[in-house]
Amino acid sequence: MSNPRLPRRLERSRRRNPARCCPAHRAWVRHHRCSVTNCEQLPIECSHVRKGTDGGQGLKPSDRWTVSLCREHHAEQHRIGERAFEKRHGLDLYALAQEFAKKSPHSSKLLRDPTTSWALTVTCMEPSGK
Repeated sequence: MSNPRLPRRLERSRRRNPARCCPAHRAWVRHHRCSVTNCEQLPIECSHVRKGTDGGQGLKPSDRWTVSLCREHHAEQHRIGERAFEKRHGLDLYALAQEFAKKSPHSSKLLRDPTTSWALTVTCMEPSGK
């Protein structure tokens, strides 16, 4: 009987689209306090805003759609949903993420969609007034 041989090992592909991923921007966002008014809790996490952004089912939004939330508020946002979270805390996460992206020192790395301009992307993705 011959010695058993392990099958060839699979190579994992961790390809990330550089237009959607910007670790430097996420780090910059985490260096702000929690976006919930008067919250001083730490640590701060990057929360991706889904409503009206470039995310989809099974696709996390790109890093340009991030806001700073403490761990507790980030968990709450996932637990109760974005709309309920915004209502409870008087926030507009979409507008806040736009401000973070606009003021980021890394904005040139994360705002460009290869097929459209930033202005067109923002105009097309504005949430409805409903």
